[in-house]
Amino acid sequence: MKPSLWIELGLFISLLAVLNKPLGIHIFRVLDKEGKTLFDPLLKPLENFTYKICSIDKSKEQSWIEYAFGLLAFNFIGIIFSYLILRLQHILPLNPEKIGAMPPSIAFNTAISFGTNTNWQSYIPEKAVSYFSQMFALAVPNFTSAATGVAAAAALVRGIVRTEMKTIGNCWIDLIRIHYYLLLPLSLLIALILISQGVPQNFNSYVKYNPLDHGAQNETGLSIIPQGPIASQEAIKLLGTNGGGFFNANSAHPYENPTPLSNFVEMLAIFVIPSALTYFFGLSCKKLSHGWSIWLTMVILFLILVLSCFYFEQSANPLFKSLGIQNPLNMEGKEMRFGIFESSLFASITTSASCGAVNAMHDSFQPLAGMIPLFNMSLGEIIFGGVGSGLYGILLFVILTVFLFGLMIGRTPGYLGKRIGSYEIKMAVLALMIQYILILGFSALAIHSSWGVSALGNKGPHGLTEILYAFTSTSENNGSAFGGLNASSMPYALLLGVAMFLGRYFVLIPILAIAGSLVCQKRYASQTVFPTTGFLFVFVLGSTIFLLSALNFFPSLTLGPILEHFMMGMGKTF
Repeated sequence: MKPSLWIELGLFISLLAVLNKPLGIHIFRVLDKEGKTLFDPLLKPLENFTYKICSIDKSKEQSWIEYAFGLLAFNFIGIIFSYLILRLQHILPLNPEKIGAMPPSIAFNTAISFGTNTNWQSYIPEKAVSYFSQMFALAVPNFTSAATGVAAAAALVRGIVRTEMKTIGNCWIDLIRIHYYLLLPLSLLIALILISQGVPQNFNSYVKYNPLDHGAQNETGLSIIPQGPIASQEAIKLLGTNGGGFFNANSAHPYENPTPLSNFVEMLAIFVIPSALTYFFGLSCKKLSHGWSIWLTMVILFLILVLSCFYFEQSANPLFKSLGIQNPLNMEGKEMRFGIFESSLFASITTSASCGAVNAMHDSFQPLAGMIPLFNMSLGEIIFGGVGSGLYGILLFVILTVFLFGLMIGRTPGYLGKRIGSYEIKMAVLALMIQYILILGFSALAIHSSWGVSALGNKGPHGLTEILYAFTSTSENNGSAFGGLNASSMPYALLLGVAMFLGRYFVLIPILAIAGSLVCQKRYASQTVFPTTGFLFVFVLGSTIFLLSALNFFPSLTLGPILEHFMMGMGKTF
């Protein structure tokens, strides 16, 4: 690995660390309904006006059931709203290309996809979605789904921090403040940076031209350069760990990601809020060292996996070597301007978070390199993870870790002075098991179905990996894909939609149930039996995360990418 690549990786981690404190403090103030922020002079009147027209009582707080009901209602209404726009886009404005209505099954899949922060795309955006739909059916859920994740994380943190109470906040106040004071200002900043790098932001009709390469012509004899409000959607796509591209090529397209600087900013935007949420957590529980210990656990796991991905991907392809190719590097599916390291780094970032944006095609990675993004998602996307979902996801593992440690030493498990009882463990295990069951169960169903196998672009172990990747990506609300699988058929569109829906909301409810249970407890000074800072905590937490995922997914990974790796070494293809 060249020194310049080490410098880039070091700069990336260093910037995350530097931004952690100021953004974490800002998030802390945003999630305090009485908190003061830099944007108060501009946005406070808008916030108060929103409360007034929506009849929101700022003094009222909610139980975990009321909080969950509010979040679910907010999201369900948004999903219906998106579905209707996609079905009616042919009669709505801002459709200069006269794009027709989206088919019902694809509209169902897409509405759930963007509403759940997954952004799985079973369609070609530049051919299937109008400008109006891009902005209102897709970009709006990019904001609302990200705000939902942060709100759920804030509720869990309040449950841990508060004592002998029955409420965990007000979901409507949280959602409004997260939108106004966190997501909108940062999205505006990222969008302006991207525009400065050449990302378009317009409502022009597609540009039609005569290409030099006549094979690139469409049925009219012309080629098309799509246009649109790209920068604004690109910003929240990354900042909200959404991932759905304005173009089918996603961030590999030069209009979405034109320069090395834009590529670096996009990668940083994916991690910046999930990273800062660890500082917010440490600040909330008045134990900053604990927040930094969680952050360090994430960084160590991330570095191990990103370096593994790069190592496997830059290794010579044995099939190329057998053909006598002088430079047997695997450049298929990659932008030459990014190369192997930038592609591996972006892939590791986007699958560690629940983003799903890509600047290279993961399906074209070498078997073991392609396994790393898959394994990242199977961990539960808790290495920084999604906006909000990364924090509450890793806190599930923290709860399980202190519970297991308490059992090993024969003490009642406790976390930050709160007792971890059977109810909390049942809810934590339920949240994790739902995703494991969805991934393995739906993959098994597709493998044993004619419609599941007929959609494969590749046979053998790689075909298995394509199916496993699809259901892992949707169940974990990531949205990236192995492009060899044709997921636009009705069975896949419906089943993947169900996986996204259950993987989001059937995990959210146990999280809030844990918050509701912990908030009622009083704090015991001697209840903590496991150190929540230092090397021991980092090691045990990282080991718990790794072992739980390995035990669940190692058999399927063995039959997929690992088997493909060894067969490729033997010169066998399918």
